[in-house]
Amino acid sequence: MWFLKSILSPEVLPAIVGDGVYLRVPQIKDYQQWRDLREESRSFLMPWEPLWPADDLTRGAFRRRLRRYARDMMRDEAYPLFIFRISDDQLLGGLTLSNVRRGICQAASLGYWMGAPYAGRGHMRAAVTALLPVAFDQLGLHRIEAASMTNNMPSIRLLESLGFVREGFARHYLCINGMWEDHFLFARLSGDAAGLRPDQQLDQTSSPPLAAQ
Repeated sequence: MWFLKSILSPEVLPAIVGDGVYLRVPQIKDYQQWRDLREESRSFLMPWEPLWPADDLTRGAFRRRLRRYARDMMRDEAYPLFIFRISDDQLLGGLTLSNVRRGICQAASLGYWMGAPYAGRGHMRAAVTALLPVAFDQLGLHRIEAASMTNNMPSIRLLESLGFVREGFARHYLCINGMWEDHFLFARLSGDAAGLRPDQQLDQTSSPPLAAQ
């Protein structure tokens, strides 16, 4: 499709460059780094992710993952990216714009993960900051949504620092590590100003302030 060819194909956009990091579409050559980082980070990541299949870290599963990624991008349904450190090409984590809705919606959902050795160092903030202009300007999205478990304070702080507004609360929203978990719901619009606190973003709209959670 036009989006895959003009935005994410290596000959057009080899990488999305941010502050100390770059993002690109996963490739088969990334398997070993990905496997090692996910294995090293297993206990760190599992409380925040769906249950891992038994064969999740095998090369065959990674190949199937890449085929699914390619299909999703061709259909303009999702855009998965790996995050690398510019200084040494070290894989740090990943993020995905998924559940892309077109028509009168023009929205997608943001998800992300960071390897345990690199968490809390600002890498995800740099990665999402670099992705937002591509999502809004090149992909033409109007709204990017994200959900965070109510006890995941690093994720909540990240989203709020990037101008995402907490819009609601969803009971048993996603099945995480085998349990249905409550989530806070966030969103950032293409017209939202970067760097404003959530209450300042709301002040710019005609919507009344949300009640405190």
